[in-house]
Amino acid sequence: MHVQEWLDTVPAAAVYAVVALVIGLESLGIPLPGEIVLVSAALLSSQHGGVNPFVLGACATAGAVIGDSIGYAIGRKGGRPLLAWLGRKFPSHFSEGHVATAERSFEKWGMWAVFFGRFVALLRIFAGPLAGVLHMPYWKFLTANLLGGIAWAGGTTAVIYYVGVVAESWLKRFSWLGLVLAVLIGLTSMLVIKRKAKRSAQEAAEARTEAPAGAEPAVAE
Repeated sequence: MHVQEWLDTVPAAAVYAVVALVIGLESLGIPLPGEIVLVSAALLSSQHGGVNPFVLGACATAGAVIGDSIGYAIGRKGGRPLLAWLGRKFPSHFSEGHVATAERSFEKWGMWAVFFGRFVALLRIFAGPLAGVLHMPYWKFLTANLLGGIAWAGGTTAVIYYVGVVAESWLKRFSWLGLVLAVLIGLTSMLVIKRKAKRSAQEAAEARTEAPAGAEPAVAE
């Protein structure tokens, strides 16, 4: 069933809970369609008087911040063995190449990787756990996490809500276009990350094959 149609069949409190839960679990590190659920709920709030967009945005932000914080705590405690375990459980999301790409982003951008990672589908599930694994100072992580959560969750809710209000009659007939747009944005970001991940995996493989050759002269001496 269409996500928005399903959300329309449940009470407003359940809509808030579903949005917060799905986004929270995605932020924690579990691959779920948080963006699609948020866009669907925001469209619903523009057409359904019972769903308050301010409460919806607050719930989405809370889910994002809390989920990321739990992911940070788990990553800090589990360390790299956790990433290896996730790679076995979710190879399409936590492959060695994806982890290497995300890790380079963190090393280069620091807390900005947490902030901007909120807007990229694959980086959203990495931000919390990877920041914990890399032992990013929690105050830096929390600052970027909070600002990123507000900008992404609150901003997405506001934009989609006001678009829905302005074009309500059009969206009633073509509301699926909002979901298609969200999916296309997510797929585009995923393809970019996968391309970088593939390149990282190739570089890592080349480094492993070149390492023994580079060590031979030292042994001969």
